[in-house]
Amino acid sequence: METKTASDISYRTFGSGGPKVVLLHGGMQSSASFTRLAAALAGTFTVYVLDRRRGGLRSEIDDLAALLDETGAGNVFGLSSGAVVALHGALELPRIERLALYEPPLRYGEVDPIAWLPRYEKELAAGRPVAALITASKGTGDFRHVPRLAVSPLLRLWMRSDPAVRDLVPTMRGDAAVVEQASGPLSRYAAVTAETLLLGGERSPAYLNGVLTGLEPVLPRVRRVTLDGVGHVAADNSGKPERVAAELRKFFR
Repeated sequence: METKTASDISYRTFGSGGPKVVLLHGGMQSSASFTRLAAALAGTFTVYVLDRRRGGLRSEIDDLAALLDETGAGNVFGLSSGAVVALHGALELPRIERLALYEPPLRYGEVDPIAWLPRYEKELAAGRPVAALITASKGTGDFRHVPRLAVSPLLRLWMRSDPAVRDLVPTMRGDAAVVEQASGPLSRYAAVTAETLLLGGERSPAYLNGVLTGLEPVLPRVRRVTLDGVGHVAADNSGKPERVAAELRKFFR
């Protein structure tokens, strides 16, 4: 593994041969969250894991473009808000030839994917990062329908055991901004020319699978895979990244 900072972007490199693949992490994550996924791909690909700066959708697409230009990569995988960046990047970056998306939390149907944001902001402003973490985690992923009292001990333990988590909590407002700025009809994604893989987890929130169902008939070159027994953060070190890597190996070859 090698870490580089260039062109105002920071990224990690795994492997040194085969097709080049860029990975974009989601919320409450950094490039370190994808080390297991990247390692599982590194025997077949050269993998670049971008540290997203969360400066808004326009800025994030520019960072992705800079990394693609710098590395010559043409394959992109994104998880959650990272998938939103990847999808919008594919609308304007012809270098992206193959695009894999794991449950982008786009606005679709009656569910507001960032309804959690006002409470989160109040808790952050009150100096309650643990409460804000609980709110964001319940609002965005696998804990969506778990009672707050049930999820609280697990997330408190996570924050105590990993000091980096506290620094990541405020970054969730950047992920929310990406989702908000991506609002619009799914029909616009018919302009994506990249071959696309839609990935989802059987245990993920229903609304995220609904987004994939909405995207599937719109994207012109698409196939969809649902992974049994996993949820929204399957690609994370704490999930089942080898399951995700197996699908990416088949797709990016």
